[in-house]
Amino acid sequence: MIDRETVDRIYAAANIVDIIGDYVTLKRKGVNYQACCPFHNEKTPSFVVSPSKGVYKCFGCGKGGNAVTFLMEHENIAYPEALKMVAKRYGIEVKEKELTPEEARRNDDRESMFALNGWAADYFAHYLLHESEGMSVGMTYFRQTRGMTDATIQKFGLGFCPAKGDKMSKDALAAGYKEEFLLSTGLSLKRESDGSLYDRFRDRVIFPVHNISGRIVAFGGRTLRTDKSVAKYQNSPESEIYSKKRELYGLYFAKKAIQQQDFAIMVEGYTDVISMHQAGVENVVSSSGTSLTTEQIRLLNRFTKNITVIYDGDSAGIHASLRGIDMILKEGMNVRVVLLPEPEDPDSFARSHTAAELQEYIRTNEQDFLAFKAKLLLQDAEGDPIKKAALIGDMVQSIAQIPDPIQRSVYIKECARIMEIDEQILISEVARKRLATTGDRETDEFVRRQTALRREAPAPQPEVEYVKQVEAGSSTDALERELCKYLLKYGHCKFDFKEGRNMVACNVAEVIFDELADGDLTFRNTRYDKIRAAYLEQWQQLGVGVEVPAHVFLNHVDPEICDVSVDLLFSDDNYVASELWKRKEVHVESDAELLAVGVPKAVALYKTKVIEGMIKELQARLDDAELSEEAQSDVMQRLSALNRAKVTMAKKLQRLIL
Repeated sequence: MIDRETVDRIYAAANIVDIIGDYVTLKRKGVNYQACCPFHNEKTPSFVVSPSKGVYKCFGCGKGGNAVTFLMEHENIAYPEALKMVAKRYGIEVKEKELTPEEARRNDDRESMFALNGWAADYFAHYLLHESEGMSVGMTYFRQTRGMTDATIQKFGLGFCPAKGDKMSKDALAAGYKEEFLLSTGLSLKRESDGSLYDRFRDRVIFPVHNISGRIVAFGGRTLRTDKSVAKYQNSPESEIYSKKRELYGLYFAKKAIQQQDFAIMVEGYTDVISMHQAGVENVVSSSGTSLTTEQIRLLNRFTKNITVIYDGDSAGIHASLRGIDMILKEGMNVRVVLLPEPEDPDSFARSHTAAELQEYIRTNEQDFLAFKAKLLLQDAEGDPIKKAALIGDMVQSIAQIPDPIQRSVYIKECARIMEIDEQILISEVARKRLATTGDRETDEFVRRQTALRREAPAPQPEVEYVKQVEAGSSTDALERELCKYLLKYGHCKFDFKEGRNMVACNVAEVIFDELADGDLTFRNTRYDKIRAAYLEQWQQLGVGVEVPAHVFLNHVDPEICDVSVDLLFSDDNYVASELWKRKEVHVESDAELLAVGVPKAVALYKTKVIEGMIKELQARLDDAELSEEAQSDVMQRLSALNRAKVTMAKKLQRLIL
């Protein structure tokens, strides 16, 4: 366990914009920042980060919390590990009490795999730089064949695995690492004959694969042999910490440059990425030689909407990669294509050009995906109407992937111009393709949108500020949520309540706690009861009318209290009054006026619900045939008292509603 003083220091140091900014591209919007949510797929940003409050909230999927709980959710790690990640970032020393056996078991496996990968990366790098075999074979390849500098080799953590088949495995075991983790990370394989371990990456140069936060999740190994029976590349298998479809090689090193330049360059392999970085172009990533996946595209989508794909002159490779363009389009991203002159690839081209030359070549030679596809495929279709028809169908297939209707309209016009075909035919074909591939029912609407003049949109209606209030049919859970919200947002506030002919000054928290104490009530929902208890503790210490700071809950040691507090404080059922209403002199109720109605009503509804629940339970007891006469009499008396209380609450509610 980490002591509370250290936890407070970590929360005080944590800059939520910096931490979340390592994972998504945040754009300032007023006093807050906004992005597409990293926890669910969305096209319109609904993920909001508040630097002043130190919290985030997604109004799409509902997730919310602070910098620490963000890391817990994103990295799939426990609370102590997330605290340590933040502490390490800001140079805060963490002193821990001894972990319980349960806590140790919970963190062991993943952390052991990460620790082993970290050790292996250091081992491979040391072997490359200091052992004769590594220097003569590995360094010769990196320096002379690939033209890499020592700084580049160190930056990407490149290494070499010994040619002796089991040396790394034996050294890992000698260093105290367990066989089960050598096998689960894929660093070692087991012989069927005698059960001994041998190295997966033996006699290969090594490329460590970092995840988005910089931790090593896998390795790629390239053989330097010319023997064609040996696979050129060997990669780590899927594991608890590595899924190849969710990782992009080089993203950890590229994400800052991608954010700054607002576009990413996609290449094919490890050396393509490294050589372009060395040349000074750093917004470059790779799918590591595997087919591009939707998860990889969505990962990149957190940092930019714009992707430039670089192809070399190998036309067969280009044709095989066109499917990736359609996948990028389907995710609502913009894609452009750069074709390098033969026989260049990104690696060789970057080694023979400066950063300025590279950037200028990309600027002057990048093409829109449609123009590129048309130019590429028209070469094969020239003079053949059947092939040309197939090409049009191929282009329509790509356009149909684009989710934005306005962009689709633009590309339809462009395709009609390039292919010299009637636009209306393309409109119908795209709509038909979308119906077949996406399963939506937009065909008629899409056709109308393309063929009719754009109708003038109705003027937006101003929004009136209001606090969404609970109604008589609300569930107990909804009422407990509403009371917690009143405490967190308005617990220190005053309002005037009309009692008979007199106006009584009331405090929100005092009214709620007095009414709950009257029936000795706690909340049934444990999440909301934690909020109630935490607020009550602070309220009793500070006194009536003193505001309990929001950070007490937003940075609470219990992550569940933090998550619920963010949800309550940033729920989307409160609206800001527009200046338009104020100019029109339309009366918008003040907080005090709203609280004077909302708080007593919410408390009364809640107590009524609780009373009804207790009556239901007692009535069920009366049906018990084995209940003694004395017990029956007691139940009847309690029922009578509860029914009187229910009538009283009903009258009170009627007055409140009227």
